[in-house]
Amino acid sequence: MAKLHTHYICQDCGRTSIRQLGKCPSCGGWDTMVEEVIERPASSKKNQISSTISKPIRLDEVSGEIEDRWDLDMSEFARVLGGGIVPGSIVLLGGDPGIGKSTLMLQVAGEIARKSPVLYASGEESARQIKMRAQRLAKSDERDFSAEHLFLVTETNLDVILTHVAQVKPVLLIVDSIQTIYMDDLSSSAGSVTQVRECASRLRELAKSLGIAVFLIGHVTKEGAIAGPRVLEHIVDTVLHLEGDRFQSYRLLRSMKNRFGPTSEVGVFEMRDIGMAEVLNPSEVFLAERMAEAPGSSIAVTMEGTRPILVELQGLTSPTNFGNPRRTTNGMDYNRLLLITAVLTRRMGLRLSDQDVFLNVVGGLRVEEPAADLAAAAALVSSIKDQPVRADLVLIGEIGLSGELRWVSQMEARIYEAKKLGFKTAIIPRRMRSSLSTPEKFKIVEARSLAQAVKIALIT
Repeated sequence: MAKLHTHYICQDCGRTSIRQLGKCPSCGGWDTMVEEVIERPASSKKNQISSTISKPIRLDEVSGEIEDRWDLDMSEFARVLGGGIVPGSIVLLGGDPGIGKSTLMLQVAGEIARKSPVLYASGEESARQIKMRAQRLAKSDERDFSAEHLFLVTETNLDVILTHVAQVKPVLLIVDSIQTIYMDDLSSSAGSVTQVRECASRLRELAKSLGIAVFLIGHVTKEGAIAGPRVLEHIVDTVLHLEGDRFQSYRLLRSMKNRFGPTSEVGVFEMRDIGMAEVLNPSEVFLAERMAEAPGSSIAVTMEGTRPILVELQGLTSPTNFGNPRRTTNGMDYNRLLLITAVLTRRMGLRLSDQDVFLNVVGGLRVEEPAADLAAAAALVSSIKDQPVRADLVLIGEIGLSGELRWVSQMEARIYEAKKLGFKTAIIPRRMRSSLSTPEKFKIVEARSLAQAVKIALIT
């Protein structure tokens, strides 16, 4: 007879406990332990042995052919995937509610459906709602959703979805979303840890056995992580995250994990009434509204994957009316701002103890790497002294605690991108042995310290 086992599973991290806990010991979440009943069939040593015995093969016998990819007209989406969609892969797409996940997937489905059958399984929207979105996207002359190969189904039962897959035989399956899908074999509700894990595993087996590309849309928690256990991210081949400021129209599609290409790649899109439009030159877009030679403004060159992007950093200092001055940052790590202000105070002798300091990255982009330290420091010094930074200048470099400038990676790609957008000078850290290749009619200024770089950058 089957045995019934009751245990408690954390809905955030997947921690399992044999008793009820108010707080999860792993992730610290309150009231996240949910009771689940698991039915396990009685097993014996005989049925534990698989009927199919695997056979080891030598490494040189394995086929080394490169996996064919499906080319996409959406070059930004193909870039993040590593060059296109790989048949038999399973991809997880996460993002905040209303960020544009379903819109992006419907555009991809419409493009693939021009040549091959695609099945779009939605557990959150009706077929009429999806049709209305498709009609809105079809207003663009570049898209056509009248293809006969695009099939819609509103279903949350995984077994029924697999039956539709056997009938339609699609090359691409889109599940919107994985938290709404459930299996009859499990007693837990849809969206629970057990359901999400088992449904993702079944879909992975489907993708690998039939060569179908599967895209899963996942919800995110209030902290910004993809909802469900971390094991969900381990099951899939690629994890994509669509992010952006809700007050901005630009969206960043970031690759967090990719077994078929580089990670940390970024695609830039703009949300319009006709859907997600590609931004082929994001640096030009982020600098479009820049006021040249305005105090408190500088240009940094940051790397998003293999792509250099020029962004404007704005710094502002203002006398404080309180005992503790404020330190506010938008688009940059708060601890980096504290480090920069400490170096400016200690190494350059600037008085910031009675100043509120604000730092902003224009365009809604978030800068994580320390290569933007020099530009951020120059923007703050420019605001303090009310002297603008030269308009044709970019600043690249990491700041050390001693006030020295340190080298950053992919310097040549950053400089060539600055040259392409019309900048004429770059201030970079000095390196003893540098074989840097620079473009023609582009001036490179090497600085050893932060004070030296800021003195060169400001217009006196």
